[in-house]
Amino acid sequence: MFPVKVIGEAAAAESETAICAADGGEERWRVPEETPVALVYNRRNYAVMLATPRDLIEFAVGFTLTERIVGSVSDILGLDIIHTERGADLRLRIAEHYLERFDLRQRRRNLPGNTGCGVCGLENADTFFEPLPRVVNKKISLNLSAVSKAIEALSGYQPINQRTRAVHAAAWVNFDGAILHAREDVGRHNALDKLLGALALEGADIKSGFVLMSSRCSYELIEKAAHCGVTALASISSPTSFALRKAAEANMALYARTATGVGEIIG
Repeated sequence: MFPVKVIGEAAAAESETAICAADGGEERWRVPEETPVALVYNRRNYAVMLATPRDLIEFAVGFTLTERIVGSVSDILGLDIIHTERGADLRLRIAEHYLERFDLRQRRRNLPGNTGCGVCGLENADTFFEPLPRVVNKKISLNLSAVSKAIEALSGYQPINQRTRAVHAAAWVNFDGAILHAREDVGRHNALDKLLGALALEGADIKSGFVLMSSRCSYELIEKAAHCGVTALASISSPTSFALRKAAEANMALYARTATGVGEIIG
């Protein structure tokens, strides 16, 4: 484990606010915190994410791995977490030989839009279509009862969501359907980064279970999971068509809740 220094105090993960109800009365609601979290590598700014200010060590690790900034936890040399009134800075130190690739990715990330792509610049758009690694030669099959069992149990692993009804969860589930780890965040991709970071720090066998998401299955979840070797992903809601194509590319098994239970998505 790399050295970690924490400066300042993190914001609370949630707070209370007043709501004026339809009958004129007042209700008290718990609302989740959404904090700017900056990721900085060897003094180079990379990204600012809006995240729940909890499990930030795991978030830093997971984000760094799913963004392919480094190849493994051992390439992270240190982390300073600096909390301020305006958010948090995650200042990571990584092995020097990754900096050339890092700088190239940053130049591509910051390209302005041009006529080649009406949204975000030609090279930025091309990154969506970079081929994903195949996570397994033969796609695995999950026991539908195990997936259903995990979905039914997931709410019990979401304490922030139980109070706020406004955050996502990512869970790591063994093949018997038991939830072993769960992480929460206002962003589904952040929750997954936190979970994958926790698994990486633990040295967990990524082939020994599957990921369960409390959200729909979007392409970035497939991409992040594939880059960490996840072989199967289940979600509460259905996937997008782009997520289906990316999962097929990675040979990743997908499952989702249906009107009658749980099913495998076969494309």
